[in-house]
Amino acid sequence: MDLLVLAIAFVVILLGAELFTNGIEWFGRKLELAEGAVGSVLAAVGTALPETMIPIIAILFAGEGGDTAEAVGIGAILGAPFMLSTLAMFVTGAGVIAWRRRRATGTRMVVDTVVLVHDIRYFVIAYGLAISAAFLPPELSWVKIVVAVLLVGIYAWYVKGHFEADAEVDADDLAPLRFRRLDQPGRRTNPAVPRLRIVSVQVIAALACIVGGAFLFVGAVDNLASVLGVNEILLALVIAPIATELPEKFNSLIWVRQGKDTLAMGNITGAMVFQSAIPTVVALLFAADSWQVTEDSLIAFMSAGIAFLAVAAVFLPMWHRARLDGRSLLVGGVLYLLYLGLVALAMAGVLPFG
Repeated sequence: MDLLVLAIAFVVILLGAELFTNGIEWFGRKLELAEGAVGSVLAAVGTALPETMIPIIAILFAGEGGDTAEAVGIGAILGAPFMLSTLAMFVTGAGVIAWRRRRATGTRMVVDTVVLVHDIRYFVIAYGLAISAAFLPPELSWVKIVVAVLLVGIYAWYVKGHFEADAEVDADDLAPLRFRRLDQPGRRTNPAVPRLRIVSVQVIAALACIVGGAFLFVGAVDNLASVLGVNEILLALVIAPIATELPEKFNSLIWVRQGKDTLAMGNITGAMVFQSAIPTVVALLFAADSWQVTEDSLIAFMSAGIAFLAVAAVFLPMWHRARLDGRSLLVGGVLYLLYLGLVALAMAGVLPFG
């Protein structure tokens, strides 16, 4: 039964991702936003909803779950940037290679390196601050409140920069809106450009599919993990984020197939900025005691080190060469497997921490 639910959830998320990528491009076009704002802000925040809800529910509405619920929440918060910087990058790179024959540039990705460097700079600063706060001694826990305020300010400034950029997307570059046929009055008025209201309806419907499908997927994975005897920390750090990051992966694959590489990569890097700034604020303010590097949580916080390593491996060469090749994204898969190995060794008791 769980496998059937997984399959249904997979299809629902895929359908939602297809509707979302089409709708959010038109939404950005109607608001005259730049491509970076569409991919790094609108698409990133929209598809980050499923994985963001897990730590919020676990930490704020845990009830009698206590420390276990907080541990799941912390694991989910750390797991999102880790998955985005490793597995999501790998899947996108694999998509570029798989569709290289139909892409005019082959495996070379036509990206706005300025937009991506801008995103990664904010990610490193925001996530670096959040992780640094976990090393503070308990008597300096008040500093975590200061860090939380700084993170909100950093993300607000990041969004402001994207929304002030010049618009670049023309209606001729976009596929017809999928819900266009539902808007007969709008089609008679302007056959080429849909009205904002029908664009908004499609985006909302797509988000409903994405969020609903992701929760179905996580529930089925949770049940399977219980049957297989996998503990909640592994579930929160590794298994659940695979499911909740599916929207970003699907969106990026769709855009890579269409040759819209800046949107594809911005969807991931923008989500990384969001996940490094906003969910970590929830941990810093409402689970400050659990947002602490200890012997028990060391393996969880090591995921942040892997995330920074993945970012350096992919984006430092891009920054120097001012170009990005899809094959370079495959390093994310190697680092993902490396971390899985560390988790397995810790669970087996081979490593002296966990």
